[in-house]
Amino acid sequence: MKKQTKEIIAFLLIGFVLLVGVIQFRHMRDNKDIDLKGKYIGEAMGRNGKVSAALSIENKRIVDIEILKNDESQMAQRAFDYMAENIVKNNSLNVDDVAGATKSSKDLKVAIADAMNKSGIILASSVKVQPDKKDDVNTDIVVVGGGGAGLTAAIEGKEKGADVILVEKLPILGGNTKFATGGLNAAQTKFQKEKGIEDSTEKFIEDTLKGGKNINNKELVKVLAEKSSEMVEWLSDRGMDLSDVGRLGGASIDRAHRPKGGLAVGGKLFDSLEKAARNDGVDIRVATEAVKVLYDGTKVNGIKVKTMDGNSYNIYAKAVIIATGGFGANQDMIVEYKKELKGFGTTNSPGATGDAIHMLKDLNIALVDMDQIQIHPTVVWDDNHLITEAVRGNGAILVNKSGKRFVNELSTRDVVSQAELAQENHEVYLIFDEKVRKSLKAVEQYYKEGLITEGKSLKELADAMEINNKELQKTVKEYNEYVELGNDPDFDRKSMKFKLEKSNFYGVKVAPAVHYTMGGLKINTKAEVIDHFGKVVKGLYAAGEVTGGIHGGNRLGGNSLTDISVFGKIAGESAYGVCK
Repeated sequence: MKKQTKEIIAFLLIGFVLLVGVIQFRHMRDNKDIDLKGKYIGEAMGRNGKVSAALSIENKRIVDIEILKNDESQMAQRAFDYMAENIVKNNSLNVDDVAGATKSSKDLKVAIADAMNKSGIILASSVKVQPDKKDDVNTDIVVVGGGGAGLTAAIEGKEKGADVILVEKLPILGGNTKFATGGLNAAQTKFQKEKGIEDSTEKFIEDTLKGGKNINNKELVKVLAEKSSEMVEWLSDRGMDLSDVGRLGGASIDRAHRPKGGLAVGGKLFDSLEKAARNDGVDIRVATEAVKVLYDGTKVNGIKVKTMDGNSYNIYAKAVIIATGGFGANQDMIVEYKKELKGFGTTNSPGATGDAIHMLKDLNIALVDMDQIQIHPTVVWDDNHLITEAVRGNGAILVNKSGKRFVNELSTRDVVSQAELAQENHEVYLIFDEKVRKSLKAVEQYYKEGLITEGKSLKELADAMEINNKELQKTVKEYNEYVELGNDPDFDRKSMKFKLEKSNFYGVKVAPAVHYTMGGLKINTKAEVIDHFGKVVKGLYAAGEVTGGIHGGNRLGGNSLTDISVFGKIAGESAYGVCK
């Protein structure tokens, strides 16, 4: 409901600004005070402050939109650029928002509408732009999907010496990778050693298999763990900061690597990968959807794509890497494989719709664990905004409406989610204090976005969130005693970093939502795709959430980024092998 209300307000605001612009234009026209040439500055309030745009108009047509300096994320900047290009092309604000960056799209529209209002100019009628016809192209490797797995594969293939084209169906890159917040799991890294953390690949494997209910593909898990430290080095060499180490649910050791201060890892990882891919010269084509995999009867030899403006063409390649992500944003597919999740929200990018499953159907691709779908326990109530597991890892607790704890907060996601669903009306609250807030920079973004309730005391917080005040204070007092003793007799929580005692106190009402699909294409340790007959499909590779088998019945927090990195790199290496 919050999201819908915000969108309605944004649309009403755009309409209001445009109406004022028309009125002002009439006033200026009556006074013969119109300048058909010039640059006008418009503003809107973005997520992190003002968004400003400079609008140039000639002969009642928008000829240029310059995005002025602002504090929005790099992902928002990419959405701004795409929106500006389309608005200029169509000479109209009536263009589609960027999927996955809807708020940023609307913010820019409001800023441009403000500039139009200041100009006092009514635009000429927009003319439908005919798309330029695209010719078929040839390359060594074509990567389908612009998230972390696809970018990693493209970088590796390019740096090995192959010509690489990467296509992404959305107008911006990033996929689910940009939403990741907790960390990247890796064992025996230099950052662990610097902090005196003793870990091993054996412990990593053990935790992953236990978390996955031992239905994981053990060979893939072994590769995941053994290559994890190498990937931390590989990413660090490409500008990624993974120096902070914490713990996420299901891990027995601190091995979740993230930027210094506990900053959300996904956006930074994506920025590092995109920069490396562009610097390497990967041919990146956004708003370009793969609609068919080309197969000559013996091997895959490319893909057919369709652009947003309606053009279709073929990209012929010696190797195709599928990195399209999972199907967590496709409610029909979710219900097809797990009926009890009907109506659940999702934390996924709009692009996570399981396209590859249908696109590869004619190739008889083997699928694995399709009914294994993970729900994340801490998603903002009625908002689908994920609160990273690292908040619990750094000391937060979960309580119900009565103010009582009901689960080990660092159990695996499936266990915590089921415990939440057992509470009255499924209402649960994430509670933490100032010390936890200061320990994790990711919390600051949640605070800026208005997702967190604040109180100077536990009583004030309890009253604001309508939680039983006396029970909450009793619960926190007992928890603090457990921290001091180093033992949680109620739920056997092992990692309890801080007492919850430093004002201010904070809370977020949360609920489970669809978060990750463990099932997908069957691959081997070389990231080669396997068919129903157990044979390798020549020329076809896959990496990331589109694959199945690695995570089994439940993915541990922090393992997805390891997965996309390790197997993205392997896919790039393997694909290059057929290009020599």
